Amino acid sequence: MSIIDDISKKIIEASTTLSDDKLNALSKAIESEESENARWALSQILENYKVANKTKFPLCDDTGIPHVIIELGREREISANLLNQIHDGIELGLNSLPARPMAVKGNEIERIEQSEGLFDSPGMLKPASVLIDSQNDDSTYKRDIAPDTLNIHFILEGGGPEIRAKTYRVYHKRSFYNVIDTAVGWLSDSLNLLGCTPSIPSIGIGRTHFEANALLLKSIVYGSLDSQSDVESYVARKLNETGIGPLGLGGKTTVLGSYVNIGNQRASGVRIVAVRPSCFVEPRVATLKL
Repeated sequence: MSIIDDISKKIIEASTTLSDDKLNALSKAIESEESENARWALSQILENYKVANKTKFPLCDDTGIPHVIIELGREREISANLLNQIHDGIELGLNSLPARPMAVKGNEIERIEQSEGLFDSPGMLKPASVLIDSQNDDSTYKRDIAPDTLNIHFILEGGGPEIRAKTYRVYHKRSFYNVIDTAVGWLSDSLNLLGCTPSIPSIGIGRTHFEANALLLKSIVYGSLDSQSDVESYVARKLNETGIGPLGLGGKTTVLGSYVNIGNQRASGVRIVAVRPSCFVEPRVATLKL
């Protein structure tokens, strides 16, 4: 079995399977939900998960844009050949799934305008730039990465949450809650319009727009609903108090939890905050360990 084939299988896994902590959180939400409509919606969502896992059909028609994080120990190396294999494996996985064709044809202007249509092949959808992760940060999700680690994490990011996501500056005013409540406010507005709750929203707080979004992506890979920090529990509680509920039908299950990743900060009155209100089929993540 080649690395390309292994990567292809991980793309299919990410698209068709949710992790146990998310399934457990959904089951608990069904048991505790008091609204009949909300409980029905959550039950249908759980059934969708089970069918997708059994049949290996995508969890959603929006099969997502691939993002890659490589977790690298100090004794391991990555080569241009491995990066090419990652691209080839993603292409094979998207074609084998099959994913929804979403890659836009044309030059830079035609791609913006979408005037030349789409490629028929799902695999023409290229992944975003690869993110390399090591132990050189002080973020919430800082990893104790063993020297021989080489893990490749694949994330499939749907379009709806991207439309509702936001990255912007927040003046902290020497108050943590001024920052986190601003992020909660953004998410509340977004989730009210998303239409496919319950969510597991992600927050990254850093020094630059790039860093904030990198922290957000890491939280999606490393976060767990089985182990929520006090800050993550606070965010989830505040968002569930909105009463938006599953599919916007009301109830107390607007989110199943949250991921909050706070990185290095600089001497400034500003914090850069990125938020992403994942839909109910996300986060879609799979990991290949080499």
